[in-house]
Amino acid sequence: MTAVNVLSTYIKRLIVLFLISGIFFLSAEVSASDPPADDVKRSIRTVVIDAGHGGKDPGALGRQTREKDLALSIALKTGALIEENIPDVNVVYTRKTDVFVELYERANIANKAEADLFISVHVNANTSASPLGTSSHVLGLHRTGEHFDVAVRENSVILLEDDHETRYQGFDPTSLESYIIFSVMQNTYLKQSIEFASYVQDQFRDRSKRKDRGVVQQGLLVLARTSMPGVLIETGFISNPQEEQFLMTDHGQDLIASAIYRAFKQYKYRIEENSKFTLEPVIAESPDAGSGAEARMTGNTEKVSSVENSSPLEDDRIIFLVQIASAKNRIEPEPSGFKGYENITVIEHGKWYKYAVGENLSYHEALKKCTQVKNDFPDAFVIAVRNNELVPLSEAIVEINK
Repeated sequence: MTAVNVLSTYIKRLIVLFLISGIFFLSAEVSASDPPADDVKRSIRTVVIDAGHGGKDPGALGRQTREKDLALSIALKTGALIEENIPDVNVVYTRKTDVFVELYERANIANKAEADLFISVHVNANTSASPLGTSSHVLGLHRTGEHFDVAVRENSVILLEDDHETRYQGFDPTSLESYIIFSVMQNTYLKQSIEFASYVQDQFRDRSKRKDRGVVQQGLLVLARTSMPGVLIETGFISNPQEEQFLMTDHGQDLIASAIYRAFKQYKYRIEENSKFTLEPVIAESPDAGSGAEARMTGNTEKVSSVENSSPLEDDRIIFLVQIASAKNRIEPEPSGFKGYENITVIEHGKWYKYAVGENLSYHEALKKCTQVKNDFPDAFVIAVRNNELVPLSEAIVEINK
């Protein structure tokens, strides 16, 4: 067997293992079918600010300071600016002191808070003292070279966690082969993450006068486990003496924090004011509508009070649909409000109402439908349902392929 065939076989086995394991990047509380698409009337209510490293994990080391200390200070300053100037936003911190927080727990904090954005603050490093500047990293395929070194450094924190081999299914942050798994991972929030990251870099470059190293897609575990748009921000190089000195000062930290704050404000405004479509919420007629965690479906002309026995989805088959929107207030599923689409399925799931079209028994047919729907709803994605309940997409795919 040639080396090419060996590698091909290894990749195929790795992908199968990836699917069977239920997409190990996602936390137990979050499934591939959970994330909402663009809200009908979307608002940014909760942001999680994650200060990288901490406690027994110092992060990168400079001549005079440590990454964990700089990241914490900048994170707290950023959060304070949001709390003071945008009081309607709830700011949640993964840590506010010098403590060690496991990588998976950082994502769990964000998921449990139902955050609308995840911001992870870090400081870069290099074996050379020359590199300087800022970069913003979003979840995606790794690249070799400098940016792969970033992924290795940030992911290697799992080696300090107890039972990391079991928790991360044997993922080796130092092995290039482990990152192949990111090539089969779909990130629902890539578009929004890149948008926020671009705002951050614009602010760093134009307002804070920092060197712009761009937006980079990278295989970062902490972003892979979160169920919202997320960006890991490298605020400068601790290995560069001049930049380390800048980051150590209150003035430097204030400039960095204010840049992230302004980018957040810009992103929030864009999401809330430039929605692709707007609907007026209606009050559901059922007295218990919105109170149960069990998913319930209705056709486009059904009222909530009559869905229990009318849903065409109440059987043991896995059915795939294309989610086009979600909202915390129920919207009447009329075609006039959904760009002419008929037979809108409404799924009540926890605190969210999810709106979907195109029932299919075939995942591939659902993907085709999704491609068409994306012309009108760019953030549409495929979900799986069985017996009126959402099913993790990875589990559904494995089951139908048996």
